[in-house]
Amino acid sequence: MSDTSLTPEQVLALLAAAPPRLAALTADLAPAQLRTAPTPDAWSANAVLAHLRACADVWGGCIVAMLAEDRPTLRAVNPRTWIKRTDYLDLDFRPSLHAFATQRADLLALLEPLLPEGWARAATVTGAGKALERTVLSYARWLADHERPHVKQVARIVTTLRMVPK
Repeated sequence: MSDTSLTPEQVLALLAAAPPRLAALTADLAPAQLRTAPTPDAWSANAVLAHLRACADVWGGCIVAMLAEDRPTLRAVNPRTWIKRTDYLDLDFRPSLHAFATQRADLLALLEPLLPEGWARAATVTGAGKALERTVLSYARWLADHERPHVKQVARIVTTLRMVPK
């Protein structure tokens, strides 16, 4: 699932860093470049951001539910299924990144003041095989750990696009 050695402080730092890092990586690219996949079988920066937003919706939503309810039962939702219910793939990169950054700020506002018992709040997750117990910390770790390779993926995409003559 994720790197279980990440502390809450490390998770918060990683979650906070993703939106500004994506903004910095893509600042000088045109909208058409952000929709360009470097190879036919690769994702564009826009597609990566759409995926990150879908994951943030699903896993962040689980965190919000665990903080709002005592031991809820949640149905697992695959972000790749969830994205089909959104318009994220059709949105321009910059407004989509702004929405992602706003959503992330809202999530961080919930997570930053948590005491250890808040990070330990749990839910039973069903719908993906055997019912599992997940905590706020496990979902936050999952989200942070999942984003790291995707941010690196955007960096590789951007590097490749910059090598293409305009």
